[in-house]
Amino acid sequence: MKQKRQSLLLILMMGLTILSACSKKDNDKETEEPKDNVAELSDSFFEKVVYLGAFGTNDWTAGWANFNPQNVEYPATTATIEGDITADRTLTKGTYLLRGFVYVKSGVTLTIAPGTIIRGDKDTKATIIVTRGGKLVANGTTAEPIVFTSNRAVGSRNPGDWGGIIILGKAKNNIPGGEGIIEGGVDDAAGDGKHGGTDDADNSGSLKYVRVEYPGIAFAPNNEINGVTFGSVGSGTTVDYVQVSYSGDDSFEWFGGTVSAKHLVSIGNVDDVFDFDNGYSGKLQFLVGLRDPANFDAAGQSNGIEADNSEGQFSTSPRTRPVISNMTIVGPGNNNVSEKHEYANLWRRGAKFVLANSIFIGHRYGLDIRDKETGDALKDGTSIMKNNIYQSYVSGKDIVADGVTPSFATVKELQDYFESKNNKTITATDAGNLLSNPFVLTAPSFVLKAGSAASAGATF
Repeated sequence: MKQKRQSLLLILMMGLTILSACSKKDNDKETEEPKDNVAELSDSFFEKVVYLGAFGTNDWTAGWANFNPQNVEYPATTATIEGDITADRTLTKGTYLLRGFVYVKSGVTLTIAPGTIIRGDKDTKATIIVTRGGKLVANGTTAEPIVFTSNRAVGSRNPGDWGGIIILGKAKNNIPGGEGIIEGGVDDAAGDGKHGGTDDADNSGSLKYVRVEYPGIAFAPNNEINGVTFGSVGSGTTVDYVQVSYSGDDSFEWFGGTVSAKHLVSIGNVDDVFDFDNGYSGKLQFLVGLRDPANFDAAGQSNGIEADNSEGQFSTSPRTRPVISNMTIVGPGNNNVSEKHEYANLWRRGAKFVLANSIFIGHRYGLDIRDKETGDALKDGTSIMKNNIYQSYVSGKDIVADGVTPSFATVKELQDYFESKNNKTITATDAGNLLSNPFVLTAPSFVLKAGSAASAGATF
């Protein structure tokens, strides 16, 4: 009897041990993070969607964006904005002529009412520069966006008809000494072209429902102003629903800083669509770009994304590391396209990044991971790319690992990493089945086709 009791006890103990082990294993499985989990993508900033690219079936450009600004008959100007803005100023709804470099000085807020139109003068290289400590509050609405545009007449507008919007802040960058002068020839005797500091939460104002058309004038050869430039702009700044059309240089460029943004649109610009430099580390979601085959940088190369950490010291801190989800960039296609139209993505000079749930189609070349420091970050997990779709036309240039000392010794090694994170390269035929009508410059539709392969697969 004692032996039977001992046997029964032994059986019960073994059962409890097995049950405990199973419970622990199941619990571990529940709490274990996916291998491709990225903490920044779990941030509340990111709207969790199931689709890849900037759009599902809802077109968030409707009502406020304009893909055919050449033919808009804007009202004549009735007032002029010029000189330094040294006290708080509000522009009531109307049409204004912008002349020369207009500096919004430190401690000053320039507020622009919904529905306001500002027409930039080409002869004086009209540009708005929000200096460190200044603020621009330009909050339009879906029905009444704020429009910055060319002062030229219908039919005669071109990229580079005026300067653009430059916002300078006090956040960190990796420029030696922590301070730099923004590109574009922007500076004055007071040093108001400088950007950088130590306040990553700096607030330079708000841009919402804003269109910027035909900016990007060259201050001097190879020294152009972008559509919208962010120099060390802090995370306290709001940027949402902003379109740049036909910029003579980059549409959007970030030099350091931490500002985040959603719902950005670029169409027909000359140089890079989205350009990151000098330690930029903000979060970005729902971005779309469409290239015009006729517009490209004749003196350089035109890329969808171009990202650098630093030209001189590739590993200097803070590192460039944008965190991006739900981006769509549509290239110029493959019909009489200049070789100056190059990569969908060029990551180089030590840039780190998180790039997820995005679509890049219609480009001459695809993805380039250039330089050892850039590739090393993918290998050690401080950079990651996952769930992205690429389509390009030139054989052997769909995925490129290069630089003086590449991190990935062979393209096959980079390809293995690429595929292990659920990234894909597809054919032009398959790319044609993703989006509704993405290549029509004056009336594109980037929403997903019925049954699109991009309608699922996003993870955060």
